[in-house]
Amino acid sequence: MEQDVESTVTVRQPKLPKKTWDDVPKPLKNRERVKQKIQRYVRKDGKCNVHHGNVRETYRYLTDIFTTLVDLKWGFNLFIFVLVYTVTWLFFGFMWWLIAYIRGDLEHIGDNQWTPCVNNLNGFVTAFLFSIETETTIGYGHRVITDKCPEGIVLLLVQSVLGSIVNAFMVGCMFVKISEPKKRAETLVFSTNAVISMRDGRLCLMFRVGDLRNSHIVEASIRAKLIKSKQTKEGEFIPLNQTDMNVGYDTGDDRLFLVSPLIICHEINEHSPFWEISKEHLAHEELEIVVILEGMVEATGMTCQARSSYVASEIKWGYRFTPVLMLEDGFYEVDYNSFHDIYETNTPSCSARELAEMTARSRLPLTWSVSSRLSAQGLRSGEDEELLERNGDLANMESESKV
Repeated sequence: MEQDVESTVTVRQPKLPKKTWDDVPKPLKNRERVKQKIQRYVRKDGKCNVHHGNVRETYRYLTDIFTTLVDLKWGFNLFIFVLVYTVTWLFFGFMWWLIAYIRGDLEHIGDNQWTPCVNNLNGFVTAFLFSIETETTIGYGHRVITDKCPEGIVLLLVQSVLGSIVNAFMVGCMFVKISEPKKRAETLVFSTNAVISMRDGRLCLMFRVGDLRNSHIVEASIRAKLIKSKQTKEGEFIPLNQTDMNVGYDTGDDRLFLVSPLIICHEINEHSPFWEISKEHLAHEELEIVVILEGMVEATGMTCQARSSYVASEIKWGYRFTPVLMLEDGFYEVDYNSFHDIYETNTPSCSARELAEMTARSRLPLTWSVSSRLSAQGLRSGEDEELLERNGDLANMESESKV
């Protein structure tokens, strides 16, 4: 039998040059940018997306140990709370046991002729229990210090003073941790999206804030900042540059009476960072608007701050917010089911600068006609004055001739 030998031929494809990012068409570039994950500076829940790394001067955290303990998570905080008290009791329990050991009280247990430093202290366990009774001022009465032990009296004073300091520090830390106003910020809500539409003939950027509690925020104020990288004229690159956005600072509209949801408005004028941004440009911008609501909690008087942010994809051009305040029989009702709802409205897609230029051009013919009429009236009035002067001169000449 003859076997056919099959030969395999491999064809090598010529290597094609790799395409660079500049060779990719613009629509594909835009799709790739959309696919990229948006990196926020401040998350929607208000937490800052910034991590501090390579901090060498860690001792600075210990200089403000109280704030460091308050900033810790609850698990670590409770662990340190229990650890501090346990270590303190063990340390002073060891000191009481050491005094009894040095004086020889442990060798004369049950000897009625011997006066110990602490009655009924016969080991480390009883010394530890006596330390707890002393620091917590329980005083069961079974183990008591005698007047024949001056070193024990000194140790009793030291433990009482240090115990009071530990109590004040740890209880104060736990109290501040419990009453932190961060939890109050959970009931301050921001709209999911910001909108851009016309209001009183001007383009405005708007977002909505609300308070879910019946206890109000006192002296509430709102701020907004634009987070966007920029390059100066000298070529310096400033990452995440912060620019203030006017939300009523000059008119007092930034101070809120937050009883019902309010729409915060930023007028896009020549001083606004959105002055030259159109609807098309906004879709490709890499920016973030951080909004900050501050005020005092009515129940505790502590300052509270709530934060949120809007990236370019969360700014809806040509939309308005759905009204949520309704008049009922004797009161106003807020429908929070519609708090985040928006509806579309007619809005020019050009930038505020282009809109202002078009509005100025449309008013020019009217201005010219008015000015021409005024100038014509001015000429006529001038001619009338000259005629009156001439008539007056003729009348004077006639009177003189008659005389």
